[in-house]
Amino acid sequence: MSLQTPEPIRTLQRKLYRKAKAEPAFRFYVLYDKICREDILRHAYGLALANAGAPGVDGVSFAQIEDQGLEAWLAGLREDLVTKTYRPDPVRRVMIPKPDGGERPLGIPTIRDRVVQTAAKIVLEPIFEADFEGNAYGYRPRRGAVDAVKEVHRHIVRGYSDVVDADLSKYFDNIPHRDLMQCVARRIVDRHVLALIKMWLEAPVEERDGDGKRRIVGDKGNKRGTPQGGVASPLLANIYMNRFLKHWRLTGCGEAFRAHVVAYADDFVILSRGCAVEALAWTKVVMTKLGLAINEAKTSQERFDFLGYSFGPHYPYRWNGQWYVGASPSKKSMQRLKAKVRELLVPGNNDPWQDVRDTLNRTLRGWSNYFCHGTRRPAFRAVDHYVYERVRDFLARRHKVAGRGTRRFSFEVVYGELGLLRLERLP
Repeated sequence: MSLQTPEPIRTLQRKLYRKAKAEPAFRFYVLYDKICREDILRHAYGLALANAGAPGVDGVSFAQIEDQGLEAWLAGLREDLVTKTYRPDPVRRVMIPKPDGGERPLGIPTIRDRVVQTAAKIVLEPIFEADFEGNAYGYRPRRGAVDAVKEVHRHIVRGYSDVVDADLSKYFDNIPHRDLMQCVARRIVDRHVLALIKMWLEAPVEERDGDGKRRIVGDKGNKRGTPQGGVASPLLANIYMNRFLKHWRLTGCGEAFRAHVVAYADDFVILSRGCAVEALAWTKVVMTKLGLAINEAKTSQERFDFLGYSFGPHYPYRWNGQWYVGASPSKKSMQRLKAKVRELLVPGNNDPWQDVRDTLNRTLRGWSNYFCHGTRRPAFRAVDHYVYERVRDFLARRHKVAGRGTRRFSFEVVYGELGLLRLERLP
């Protein structure tokens, strides 16, 4: 099943985007029939399949759907949508560990709900893309975290070095439904589409206790939050965050505070020339009006972290007393990578070396592809040495080599004939 957007769907998206861009006040009345289109639902299923993911509360997997007949399954789903009998299932909640040691709730809708949400996203995203501010980079087509990193770096180099580094408290969990629906309704008038979104926001959540017992929490009385893990949630989160970014622009804060905002979903920084304290005070007031809370905020003229990068004064690899304004992998990013390496190279891992090496190389290549901007050589060299030591100990233990194994598994052997990826040698 091809992930390339079919031309009829792409044509529809272009028309919706151009209409929304040309007429900022235009409201779309007839969209529900587009979500129900057979080709859009089929493409939505292909996208959901590519993202894989665990089954929802019904336990139905992609394999089961295809074993029982994909065509009949899609036809049944379309029938439910057309007859307006579709109702979302509860969202399965699981807790995933956070880098700081805490846990983050992740909501897993059923595959059926994921497909419908993806179909809605296909239709609605071009409309709201026309409205989004240019300084927002999270969960948007042809934009990514590295683009936000480059933008932050450009502003710092130009002298916007007085920084507001803010963290919104549980943003996805605290978005007020009423205000969010008002944001959506400024563009979408189709009541059936609005009803779909409202049902997803109000869908109950299934949790399991330590004994595996199920319990349902949340219902129509729940007035806040959009579950992380839902396909529609990133788009809805961007729609609400755009209120803040648009208000910043319309009130002339960029000129008043001599500042720029760079946002990636709920993560944002304000880069100013001497007015960070004033910008932070203004931001706290506005976020309170939006029903959101800033968990932690600070101003700084030194180094700060954003999206895994560390920005600020850097010294050359061969220090000559001169510093420069740079961007490099943060210490936390290095620590997280090292933790992944340790988890893979545990003594109990009895997989063949080729499989271990391939998994390790994929991890290293993915990490290096993300940290493709700024000053990389010192971090890459440090990672290479750390990985080498771990791999050498792993192989020496596996082959029962006396001592540390530095002779049999030298740096040249590990990064040569054994095929381990050496980051410092990457172009």
